[in-house]
Amino acid sequence: MGESDMTKKFNNVDSIIFDLDGTLWDSRKEVASAWSEIMGEYNYKRKSITFDEVNDLMGKTIDEIEDILYPELPKQKRVEILDRCGQNEISYLSKHGAKLFDNLENTLDKLSKKYRLFIVSNCQPGYIETFLDYYKLNKYFEDHECPKSPEIVKSDNIKLITKRNKLKNPVYVGDTQGDANATKDAGLEFVFASYGFGNVDKYQYKIEKIEDLLEL
Repeated sequence: MGESDMTKKFNNVDSIIFDLDGTLWDSRKEVASAWSEIMGEYNYKRKSITFDEVNDLMGKTIDEIEDILYPELPKQKRVEILDRCGQNEISYLSKHGAKLFDNLENTLDKLSKKYRLFIVSNCQPGYIETFLDYYKLNKYFEDHECPKSPEIVKSDNIKLITKRNKLKNPVYVGDTQGDANATKDAGLEFVFASYGFGNVDKYQYKIEKIEDLLEL
């Protein structure tokens, strides 16, 4: 393992790519409410989803989520339900927002004066846009990306953002082992947001709150 605290500083970093859930905001409560509204309309064993279940799903791909929530259903029906859940989630968040982590906008404002900022998340199209629009944070981020098909994994989108924006030395900030693995596969250094939803075995840097990035 490389150094795992803030004693090691960023070296020639020109940009920061962020995960969204568990890194910039916490939407678990809102997602549970929005998904449960849709699940309750179907005559299946699962009628709702809990906060803790949403927590365990954060960072996973839609295929993985389908397998966990509806293993007994055919693929077509899984897709139908999860598509409707995702649409209702966007609608719900666009009206209610979710919980930003403390001092987020102030930190983004300061970081954006020195670094180029981006978002890459395993979410449905429209989710990142809803986050940015609701809190009017578009001015801090140059670009963002999410999977456009099941074959596209997070490391692919990290590479895509890097190439599309001609980034020289970006780092990725995330909160799960999946984030760490994707960052490694993309050839970047990883900043572990330990205040988020997951645990990570190996990382180059660790922050305990979002503003710790200002000290790196």
